[in-house]
Amino acid sequence: MSERPFKVLGIQQVAIGGPDKTRMQALWVDMLGLEVTGTFVSERENVDEDICAMGKGPYKVEVDLMQPLDPEKKPAVHTTPLNHIGLWIDDLPTAVEWLTSKGVRFAPGGIRKGAAGYDICFLHPKANEEFPIAGEGVLIELVQAPPEVIAALG
Repeated sequence: MSERPFKVLGIQQVAIGGPDKTRMQALWVDMLGLEVTGTFVSERENVDEDICAMGKGPYKVEVDLMQPLDPEKKPAVHTTPLNHIGLWIDDLPTAVEWLTSKGVRFAPGGIRKGAAGYDICFLHPKANEEFPIAGEGVLIELVQAPPEVIAALG
């Protein structure tokens, strides 16, 4: 295989879904002490989430507590408790181009701004004939690392 033209630098986030984020807050915020650093609501993505954090600076990892705006609509952010994992990427456009050329399947939507303000995209959890490599049941978010994360983790 040709040399990979990008690096996975570390875990950016873990997203946990459930029918009621206040129940998840009881564990992650009240008991474990994570700090709520923001919220994100999107009709398009059918999500109401609290963005929590552990660690500081470039070593910070997000734990996103997500509930659906409408439990009957898709995406169903609550039907898989571990909704997705996010990975810091040093060069997201290059990574997407290279991975696509190698047969990795991406979810619809392309590169776009994510809840935390970074450029993101998702690897599809299921492969298909055209793209035989995917997350094998796991949704994986690729997140463009900001310069301070690249400097610390690169």
